[in-house]
Amino acid sequence: MATPPPHGTPGAPHLTVRGEAHLEAAPDLARIAVIVTARGRDRRTTLDDLTRRNTAALDLIRSYGEALEHLGTGALTVTPELAAHGRGERVRAHHGTVHLTAELTDFGVLGDLATRLADLDLTRVDGPWWSLRPDSPAHGRARRSAVHDAVRRAREYAEALGTTLAALVDLTDAGTGTGHPESFARTRSAAFAAAGDGAPPPPLDLEPQRQHLHAEVTARFTMLPPRL
Repeated sequence: MATPPPHGTPGAPHLTVRGEAHLEAAPDLARIAVIVTARGRDRRTTLDDLTRRNTAALDLIRSYGEALEHLGTGALTVTPELAAHGRGERVRAHHGTVHLTAELTDFGVLGDLATRLADLDLTRVDGPWWSLRPDSPAHGRARRSAVHDAVRRAREYAEALGTTLAALVDLTDAGTGTGHPESFARTRSAAFAAAGDGAPPPPLDLEPQRQHLHAEVTARFTMLPPRL
């Protein structure tokens, strides 16, 4: 079969169109970031406090079992704070932080976990960031919709010229993407401390944010010669 000329001819004119799709889908994953901190005048005491709080946060996250997709430790920082005045390098205090990241698939327990983590001493919680898995069927639906849109547009142009499509020359994927929803951020607050009786704080109501998908293709067709 002969390859069509790259720019078309009067006997086989080319038609190039763009196809787009905008879809929404429920997220598959929710990611939260947890920052555990410790501060003290003594370096060893600061490290001991940091280790204890890090262990408490890890144990709490792991207790959610099958709802947990991934748990990882990021940056660990232990920094001495020098005194602003005085001679020599006198250490005023020590600061320690550990960054944790947790991904969950069960959104029903997400609010409970986020609240309980935020109720821990000197622990900050950021998130959630909602996302789709790379192999989510939603990506395929968006791509197929973009192709269907390209074919529909091409047929409409051909019909406007009084002719029909003959063949597909090439199809280019311009890429797919998802939106970037805003995140939830919360640290230990007076509302949590007000419990005061050791009872766990009430869980936050976190509603999953639907993901916006965008797919785009460029398609080039040959047409039967129109009568102009």
